[in-house]
Amino acid sequence: MDELIRILSYFVGIAAFLGLNLAYLGWVERKGAGHIQRRNGPKEVGPYGLLQPLADGLKLMSKQLIVPDNADRILYMAAPVLCMVASVILFVAIPWGENLVPREFDFGLLMIFSVASAAGLSILMGGWASGNKYSLIAGTRAVSQSVAYEVPMLITAITIVMISGSMNLNEIVRQQAGGFWHWNFLAFNKSIFMPISFLVFFTCSMAETNRAPFDLGEAESELVAGYITEYGGMGFGLFMMAEYANLMIGCSLTTILFLGGWQCPFGIFPGPHWFLIKMYFLIWCFVWIRWTYPRTTLWGLLNLSWKYLIPFSLVNLLVTALFIKVF
Repeated sequence: MDELIRILSYFVGIAAFLGLNLAYLGWVERKGAGHIQRRNGPKEVGPYGLLQPLADGLKLMSKQLIVPDNADRILYMAAPVLCMVASVILFVAIPWGENLVPREFDFGLLMIFSVASAAGLSILMGGWASGNKYSLIAGTRAVSQSVAYEVPMLITAITIVMISGSMNLNEIVRQQAGGFWHWNFLAFNKSIFMPISFLVFFTCSMAETNRAPFDLGEAESELVAGYITEYGGMGFGLFMMAEYANLMIGCSLTTILFLGGWQCPFGIFPGPHWFLIKMYFLIWCFVWIRWTYPRTTLWGLLNLSWKYLIPFSLVNLLVTALFIKVF
């Protein structure tokens, strides 16, 4: 009975936390875009536009869900649900604090990468089921991008597993206790390339979440809306919510693997507040980069991964193995 109450409490907590963040990360993004590009952003609905997310949510929920004539109705409606469900499941394994984790898995890192791959399947499913050739082309572009950047991301994660000797996310965080000089970001005694590995993982996270300048699958200014061209109402809303959920997962995973998770930078008073500070700082960096740099080309996007990030991540893997063996 106690375990059931614990699980239900975590479920309610995750739902509330995720709902609040998915609503207001959109507001943060639009305000960030406004200030970076010398505009105001939302300001009419509520003070400082704080009620704009609620207005947007009501608008999306009130819209009629129209299924195109050429669409596969079942897959068309299942794709956004699958995308959102896969994103929500990932929060089960995230350790927000020493004893604040819904379920601690010994293979938590593997579980996150396994479930996250379902998001790429849902994108391809949505593009194909729409019955629109342009949506299908955009879906294949998004999947090719996802596959290209999953490889260096996974190889970099393997180096962290080699350093920590565990795939348990909480254990990886525990081994970074003692101040920021013990974080994997600065683990020069394990590999001289760890700061660059952090940048590789951060870049791959940005590409995996389809964020500009890597949003070649969506590219709303060039492809109408990419693989979600035929979606409206809450179908469109679920895809957008899943994108922000994946953004939070990418920043959370980067925080856990490289920035000490819930550990304090000064080695004292660790706790969930440090995790949230680091995660939101990385989210702001994502917003900053999106509205600062122009969108790249598809071949430039793929070349960055296959020609540079993958070879470097393999070299870093070998160097890390050598350091562990010798030192």
